[in-house]
Amino acid sequence: MAADTIRALLEHAFPGDEIGVQDRTGGGDHFQVTVASGRFAGLSLIDQHRLVNAALAVPLADGTIHELRITTKGTT
Repeated sequence: MAADTIRALLEHAFPGDEIGVQDRTGGGDHFQVTVASGRFAGLSLIDQHRLVNAALAVPLADGTIHELRITTKGTT
């Protein structure tokens, strides 16, 4: 899976928010994603990561994404 596809899924789930996607190994299945969103205000880190995981549910469920590292931060 291309990083562009991951980015598109995240941009759809977090429109207008800051999104970063890095293919960590070049193989298209290990990714580092960063999402900065006002939606994270007041949420625990676990709940923030759950929102990101929900946005990427299909490629996570079908094994397209083998490893996902998530960094989240709230914005004002």
